[in-house]
Amino acid sequence: MSFTAAAAPLQSVPAGPVRYWDSPAPYCLHTSLRILVRGKGDPTIRLAPGSAWLAFLTPEGPATLNLREEPAPAPGARVRAQAWGPGAGWALDSVPALLGEHDDWTEFDDDAFCATLPRMVTETRRRNRSLRLPSTGRIMDSLIPVVLEQKVTVIEAYYAWRYLVSRYGTDAPGPAPAGMKAAPAPETWRRIPSWDWHKARVDLSRSSTILRACSLASGLERLADAPLGDDLTARLCSVPGVGVWSAAEITQRTHGAPDSVSVGDYHLAAYVGAALTGRRTDDAGMLELLEPWRGHRQRVVRMIMLSGYRKPAYGPKLAPMDHRRR
Repeated sequence: MSFTAAAAPLQSVPAGPVRYWDSPAPYCLHTSLRILVRGKGDPTIRLAPGSAWLAFLTPEGPATLNLREEPAPAPGARVRAQAWGPGAGWALDSVPALLGEHDDWTEFDDDAFCATLPRMVTETRRRNRSLRLPSTGRIMDSLIPVVLEQKVTVIEAYYAWRYLVSRYGTDAPGPAPAGMKAAPAPETWRRIPSWDWHKARVDLSRSSTILRACSLASGLERLADAPLGDDLTARLCSVPGVGVWSAAEITQRTHGAPDSVSVGDYHLAAYVGAALTGRRTDDAGMLELLEPWRGHRQRVVRMIMLSGYRKPAYGPKLAPMDHRRR
């Protein structure tokens, strides 16, 4: 793989540094980066087949990053990356990891390993050879929306993220799509008044966890360079209100964690159990089912999710709660 500077930006796009990321293997932006999107209307990302816009804060300031697939010799791939704003250089430097350059599927795709996998997984992988697990390297931008998702429906969590980022985020620099924002800096999250947490339908437990994490933000951001493992999970879980489920969800995005399983998820264990055995199970049962593929358990889960499998629905769904009435 290579990542080189372009001679000049395309004339049809306002000036901004451009680089190209080349891979000898297939790559799909939409499939790979979809895990980063927090619902329809997420102000921090716009994702479409073949292209993506992202806005985020960097140590050098806000940045807008545009990624676009371009023709490349088969079976390889090329992505054009262009950035704007004070953090443009930092954003471009983060592109290889963001696109999953270090996400190695070699062992997973080995014939001997594939022979141990359920047909559902191998067939889905065959159709999705272009998937990579992204590594954003931005801890707080993953931690905060994950905390917002604790013990509520995704509808509630996505609404809260959209409301708070739209209201307090930084306008995306450059020619970003209308309404795009970089998520607020930790000091801005800490200044959000209680009534706006209330309007965002965020209860005291989740807002308090976010505020505690923001007070530790500088140390937490350094974990972006920490290796995956129990120590990283423990350091994330040292923030009161951040548990093993949250740590797994964070590292799936910040580190492209190939073995990270979201234990404690409201739906995942039952979903994995039904997909692999036809019967629902609990967290312990899910981990037992996934144990033969330790080291690649998140890859297996992603393939199941991409397979299109839908577990049978029994009983009422978890209803959204209006925390403004509490």
